[in-house]
Amino acid sequence: QVQLVESGGGLVQAGGSLRLSCAASGRIFSRYTMAWFRQATGKEREFVAGINRSDNSKNYADSVKGRFTISRDNDKNTVYLQMNSLNPEDTAVYYCAADRTLTTIVRVRPSAYDYWGRGTQVTVSS
Repeated sequence: QVQLVESGGGLVQAGGSLRLSCAASGRIFSRYTMAWFRQATGKEREFVAGINRSDNSKNYADSVKGRFTISRDNDKNTVYLQMNSLNPEDTAVYYCAADRTLTTIVRVRPSAYDYWGRGTQVTVSS
C-alpha cells in the first residue's frame, strides 16, 4: 500500500506560479510511474502530466505544455509539479497518482492508476 499526500496548492493571480509536491510513503517509490491529474467543479478528472518510472521520460496534456513541469526526487519519495503562467482555466483540485505496474508508458486514463492522494486545491483568479 502506498500513501500519497499532496501539498502546495493555494490561491494565485493569473500569470502567477505554484509548485505542487506529492510525498509518497514506502520504499519502492522509484518503481512507480507517477502522474498529476486535476478535476474542476462539474468536470471529469483529467490527466495533466506524468513521469516514467525508469528513464524519467515525461508526458503532458496539450493544455499545460510549455507551462507546467513534472519532476521527481526518488531519494525524497516526492514528485513535483511546477506550474507557471497560470490562468483561471487551471483552477481545479490537483491529484497525485501512482501506477504500480511495471509499465514504462505514462498512461493518461485515471483508471490506470492504483494509488491516489486526496488532492490539493488550486485557484487562479483573473
